[in-house]
Amino acid sequence: MSDDLERYSRQMLVPGIGEDGQRRLLASRVLVCGCGALGSVLSDSLARAGVGFLRIVDRDFVELSNLQRQVLFDEDDVAGRMPKAVAAVEKLARINSDITLEPIVADIDHTNILRFLDGIDLIVDGTDNFEVRFLVNDAALETGIPWVYGGCVGSHGQTMAIFPGESACLRCLIEDVPPPGAAETCDTAGVLGAAINVVASLQTVAALKILAGHPDQVERVLTIVDVWDGTYRHMGIGDLRDRSDCPACVGGERIWLKGERGTETTVLCGRNAVQVAPPPGLSLSLEDLAGRLEGTGQITANRYLLRLVLTDPEIDLTVFSDGRAIVKGTQDLGVARSLYARYVGN
Repeated sequence: MSDDLERYSRQMLVPGIGEDGQRRLLASRVLVCGCGALGSVLSDSLARAGVGFLRIVDRDFVELSNLQRQVLFDEDDVAGRMPKAVAAVEKLARINSDITLEPIVADIDHTNILRFLDGIDLIVDGTDNFEVRFLVNDAALETGIPWVYGGCVGSHGQTMAIFPGESACLRCLIEDVPPPGAAETCDTAGVLGAAINVVASLQTVAALKILAGHPDQVERVLTIVDVWDGTYRHMGIGDLRDRSDCPACVGGERIWLKGERGTETTVLCGRNAVQVAPPPGLSLSLEDLAGRLEGTGQITANRYLLRLVLTDPEIDLTVFSDGRAIVKGTQDLGVARSLYARYVGN
């Protein structure tokens, strides 16, 4: 065995990997959409497995409540208010220096997702909302790139692999974004780290099969697990695409990719916070913004973001270099937009 494969020696003993499969992994390029709970476990597992290129995109920074389940972060990242994509890559580079890691601090939307997919072989879902998942689904159908969906809340989660043009897509399974209050969220049901690890591990196995050259070994099923109840079941979706007359994968509809659906303002799960996107054409310098906000509240900053803490009202406003802001202390979209306009600009 060559020295460059020694670190993967135990993995290569597994049927379906071997030396050929490992070399395929090393030549593979994966987009990790979101690096929170699922995304951090996915990134860690894929980096250790020797996937040669990981592009990790995440819009958020590390907070104390993340540490219960987001495995790549620590208290230093919380203190430094580090963007998750950057903190993840710093950790992963110390785990596997032989692979290429690209952190991107951004919100995935219809204007940038095709750029993030450039040169990518597989997409893995580490997001926390269905709007982004439907966008990923559209982009995957448009480009023909397979992706592995995953979701988790409370003690249960689900995952399935999607092969554009061959298997059911996400919209075959779920017609539209669930209306507010119709589904559990981490606000209402919380989330167990153990459930995250199980779902992300199942996603990783599907990813490794695909990248190692064995997509035929990935079952066309929706896998549903509950770690508290100890239940594990499969829902067959082999003929779902044919039965559903799906507007996306059968009809060619791309409403999310075209920007006809989606929102620029998003309530963040479990955060009492809202993300506000910048208005078109906004040019922002964090240094200039710090100067303008001097005297309005407590200001801290690093090269990626600026944080303004106000006492009246009790608001924590974090502005990123791309002009996005996370307004913590409200779930009211109108209030968040108003605060953004007041302190950042129109």
